[in-house]
Amino acid sequence: MLLIYTSKITPRLKFVFKQICTHILKIPISFTSVIEEFIAHDSIKMSYGPQPLGSEFFVKSNGLLSEQGLSDLELNVQVWEDTKCFFSCGEKSQIPFDIFSASFYLLSRYEEYLPHVKDVYGRFTKEESLAFKHHFLHQPVIDIWAYKFKDALKSNFPNYEFESRKFCLHPVIDVPVAYCFKNKGLLRSFGEILSDLLSFRFKFIYDRFSVLFGFKKDPYDNFKWIINRQKLSSTKFNVFFLIGDFNTYDKNNSINKKQFISLIKSVADYCNVGIKASYMALDSMAILKSEKSLMDGVINTVTTAARSSFSKVNLPTTYRNYIDLEIYSDFTMGYPDTIGFRAGTCTPFLFYDLDYEIQTPLKVYPYQMMDFALLKYTSFLDKKETLLKAISEVKKVNGAFTFIFHNYAFSTISRWVDFKSLFNIILETSNDV
Repeated sequence: MLLIYTSKITPRLKFVFKQICTHILKIPISFTSVIEEFIAHDSIKMSYGPQPLGSEFFVKSNGLLSEQGLSDLELNVQVWEDTKCFFSCGEKSQIPFDIFSASFYLLSRYEEYLPHVKDVYGRFTKEESLAFKHHFLHQPVIDIWAYKFKDALKSNFPNYEFESRKFCLHPVIDVPVAYCFKNKGLLRSFGEILSDLLSFRFKFIYDRFSVLFGFKKDPYDNFKWIINRQKLSSTKFNVFFLIGDFNTYDKNNSINKKQFISLIKSVADYCNVGIKASYMALDSMAILKSEKSLMDGVINTVTTAARSSFSKVNLPTTYRNYIDLEIYSDFTMGYPDTIGFRAGTCTPFLFYDLDYEIQTPLKVYPYQMMDFALLKYTSFLDKKETLLKAISEVKKVNGAFTFIFHNYAFSTISRWVDFKSLFNIILETSNDV
């Protein structure tokens, strides 16, 4: 057990040390503010604070973990070996940067609480992030720092046996629209046909009637393939269905349709099913509560996992609403158009509420890639190379690669033609470890 001496044990300090030491490095930890207890400890130990006690393993604190609320931080990002870091802490420290404060800054999403420019959907964008501005968005820096910290501990405590974690996958399948043409009702189908006519989309009209009269399969209806793929995989898929009301942003099939209900039930027999919170639900607790209640009724169990529509997170409101409704897993933290590490990590972490200064029970599963991020590459080889490069960054730290594909990405529509193969390539990487 790693004993950590610090003069002040704060919620921030406990949160970030547990994330780095326990969840990433698999090292059990304990804290003390009693010097005698620290001296008597005969296993690995370290001190964390403004000054070392003596010649012990010491990491200098910059003070962020002792603060409360938000403050105007001076962030000087510097190169550290093969990565970047900030909060430099001088020569006495075994680690040249306060990686614990830096990790807390990224994990708590400190920068998303500060004033920033939002996009048209009201989202925090990658351009506003420290990681994008200083070119380390492509790395799980917190996990990299943790492994460097582990190497330093090994050098000082060579007889201690450290555990190792294994690379794993968290596949996510997003279902914002279950069917392209069918199961939409007469009035809505007529409106879409009229829109196609006015836009001269005659192929859409032909495909629509082919599907409606049973001559062709609906291009978005790839759920049998998903279920069959799940049967062959030891990794559980997480499938999120949008069941909110039809509006400007959300256009899924009605939850009142028996075929849609039957679809959700059939997928839930094999995969983990969660709720894709509608765009309107993100600003309304009443709507979110209604959608969760509907999903609970469909799958006949309590829904505990969610993804927000458009990958939008309003911190801290979105996560507080999830917690109030007993949703304890979120798969929204990421950038839909860019491969990268929004929270600086590939390890799931508990949401820390900066306003209340508490660690919450909501586990955030940050995703590194959404299928849309690969559409900018024209050839299959470029898509595959980019994908494998992202996976390799996670494999270097034995982390969790969390990725999002939409149900329509498995269709034969030209822009998605490569994505079944890419999905299979990802699943096969878990067998290469």
